[in-house]
Amino acid sequence: MANLLYLVHRLPYPPNKGDKVRSYHLLKHLAAQHQVFLGTFVDDPLDEVHVPTVRTLCTELQVARLHPRQAKLRSALALLGAEALTLRYYRDAGLAQWVDRLAQRHAIDAVVVFSSAMAQYAQRLPQIPMLVDFVDVDSAKWSEYAGKHRWPMSWLYRREGQSLLAYERLVAMQARRSFFVTEKESALFGQLAPQCAAKVDTISNGVDAEFFAPDAGRPSPFLAAHANAGATGAEIPIVFTGAMDYWPNIDAVVWFVSDIWPTLRRRWPQLRFYIVGRSPPAAVQSLAGDSVLVTGTVPDVRPYLQHAAVVVAPLRVARGIQNKILEAMAMARPVVAAQSCVAAIDAQAGQELLGADSVADYVTAVARLLENTSEADAIGAAGRQRVLASYSWAAHLSRIDRYLSPSAPSSSNKSATHERSPPTGGPTWRLKQRHGDACANRGLAQGLAPGRDRHCGDPAAVSRDRAGHGHHLVPVRDFHARLCGAADRGLADLAQACATGGVDAPAHALGIAADGCGRLCLVAG
Repeated sequence: MANLLYLVHRLPYPPNKGDKVRSYHLLKHLAAQHQVFLGTFVDDPLDEVHVPTVRTLCTELQVARLHPRQAKLRSALALLGAEALTLRYYRDAGLAQWVDRLAQRHAIDAVVVFSSAMAQYAQRLPQIPMLVDFVDVDSAKWSEYAGKHRWPMSWLYRREGQSLLAYERLVAMQARRSFFVTEKESALFGQLAPQCAAKVDTISNGVDAEFFAPDAGRPSPFLAAHANAGATGAEIPIVFTGAMDYWPNIDAVVWFVSDIWPTLRRRWPQLRFYIVGRSPPAAVQSLAGDSVLVTGTVPDVRPYLQHAAVVVAPLRVARGIQNKILEAMAMARPVVAAQSCVAAIDAQAGQELLGADSVADYVTAVARLLENTSEADAIGAAGRQRVLASYSWAAHLSRIDRYLSPSAPSSSNKSATHERSPPTGGPTWRLKQRHGDACANRGLAQGLAPGRDRHCGDPAAVSRDRAGHGHHLVPVRDFHARLCGAADRGLADLAQACATGGVDAPAHALGIAADGCGRLCLVAG
């Protein structure tokens, strides 16, 4: 039994949205065999009632309250530099202090990080192995958002994608192992961060198929909600489920209602589209009408799934496996989803679920299921069998177990290894380069500081550094612009990652250091 620090960006309960489903099942998996110390945020007042439940699932719980409006203002300060907004959004002094105190009170064997934003707390304990569940390549998601928005949001999302990618690279270099939800996401990160590819693995999502199972005694919510639909209540419900304060979900339902729904309604006037999920913003609420219902939070999503004629997931911006799709399949209902979502699932398209991309694709697929209810039922039944065969949480999450022990295997970076030690004043790490790499870049570094100090910090700090090491301090941003053309691109990526990631690092030969003001500088010998 190991002592594990588990860091999650959102309270992992109740498992009612994608990230909370995965983080909850990972918590259950870890707690079944280990002592788990959980540090997390509550960002929704409605989740406060669930804190006592989560406390029973772990050895110790530390909850930081996150107020979204204040967090957004705090994250905006990152625009003054190159740091990702996401990191400042999830930065909390109280949680950081708890992590420090915990490490003093207990011998922590490993830190498990859920979402890259929480790695900043694990970096306070550089001597302890870190495992990171990135889930998706979030930086790629932000970059994708940029293409869907106009300026200035396009610029902001593009900046966030670039800054977060630099930090993701840094975290993956420091981690013992990094995990993503699909092989496609793992491969994408391997392309974006080739120096980390040897330490990347895949842990797929799962479904609690006992909970998400059809029940003949479960009443339909549709007839009760629409007694005025006629004596027989003959509506045909099409259902979308998801957290409605999440932009890809907002975009999906707005597009479905504006571009796809009118054509379907002309053929089937009795259709009603149910948008089921918490916190619908004004853009979603404005869709409500005679044929579109926005439910907001519901006590149980299963009745809506079980009694749906068709479940749709028209996501135009989506990464990895969508839990909403797996849950609908587990409920034995036919699903029409974006081709990118279908491709992420180990299932036979056309037999276990249907894929679509264009407006015409969705109209054709939904019409096919409405016109042939026997085929729709058969696809739903086959989808459930696929979930039972391929999406067990226990089987997928067991892949993390071998990396939790102190003697766990670890793939080393070919161009550098990281010696992580906890000096006074906060977290640091040391880069040990191969002799050839150091020689190849030493001249370049010296060229940046020809006989004088180019620094942005305290002169006294520079003097102290000289006294201890005889080095010049060079600003990382100045250095990175020149280093991009050097032979060792891995070090260039490291410099950029440090410039945006806010990680202090003492230098050894050619390395990274912080000046007296906490600003990162490159040390040139």
